[in-house]
Amino acid sequence: MFIDEARILVRAGGGGNGCLAFRREKYVPRGGPSGGDGGRGGDVIFVADEHENTLLKFRFNPEHKAERGRHGEGSNKTGADGRSIEVEVPMGTVVYDEATGERLHDFTTPGERFTVARGGRGGRGNARFATSTHQAPTEHEPGRPGEEKHLRLELKLLADVGLVGFPNAGKSTLISRISAARPKIADYPFTTLEPHLGVVACGDFRSFVVADIPGLIEGAHLGHGLGIQFLRHIERTRLLAHLVDVSEASGRDPVQDFETVMRELASFSEELAKKPMIVVATKMDAAQDAARPAALRALAAERGLAYFEISSVTGQGIGELKYAMGERVLAPVA
Repeated sequence: MFIDEARILVRAGGGGNGCLAFRREKYVPRGGPSGGDGGRGGDVIFVADEHENTLLKFRFNPEHKAERGRHGEGSNKTGADGRSIEVEVPMGTVVYDEATGERLHDFTTPGERFTVARGGRGGRGNARFATSTHQAPTEHEPGRPGEEKHLRLELKLLADVGLVGFPNAGKSTLISRISAARPKIADYPFTTLEPHLGVVACGDFRSFVVADIPGLIEGAHLGHGLGIQFLRHIERTRLLAHLVDVSEASGRDPVQDFETVMRELASFSEELAKKPMIVVATKMDAAQDAARPAALRALAAERGLAYFEISSVTGQGIGELKYAMGERVLAPVA
């Protein structure tokens, strides 16, 4: 099951209390204070794991607590520090403080670490308060509580190219042709219920990642269809491939389909709608009316967008499209 949002509680360990004690030994009169300090509480640390790809485990385990520090003891013995815990999260996870809405961290590289809740400091024992004029102090401190936070985790997949378009525009079929990804493919709307990633080999031992998300329909930003909750997964992409079905079977106008999806992208994020984009006319093997792809080609030229015609069934234009995407996302960023 693909889960891309979760709410959890993290609680760092509290510090141990400082000790109130006096040295009591034979032949050592007035031995003085000997209360040790409390140990420090453990931290809660998030670690990015490239092998994790969903937040599902946080639905079943919403609380993560570190160990508290041990109390100080007599004979100036400091309490042991509490054990910190490491929580593995998928790469692409964004951590928000649910109370304030502040973004705390964004995990983008494998092994990246972030201390999300710090343990409390241990309290000082009474030996710490001894001075030349105050030789028998009874003061000692309690340990400080560890940080406690309610967090919202949001997963944004890391991909180079994002496929967008109407349901049944051919996104899943395309990703199955150019990568080893095997999403469910069928001839009814919303076959794709969750995002899929595919790694595309592009020669010279180079590759890039393509993300296929559920199709958009008019009114998606109002919750129609599957809504736009999955669009966050292509916010990080460097290129959008806008797939438009130009076959007569769709019963829709390709130009209107293009405009509708662009409006939905803009309603989600103006930055997303302004990303570099290529236009891909799909199902060319079933396009009998040449005017339909011609109208889409003219629209792409008017907007200054690269245009490709493909058929995932026959393989027409697949290689050209794959290498065009690779040229754009594998080129060094200026």
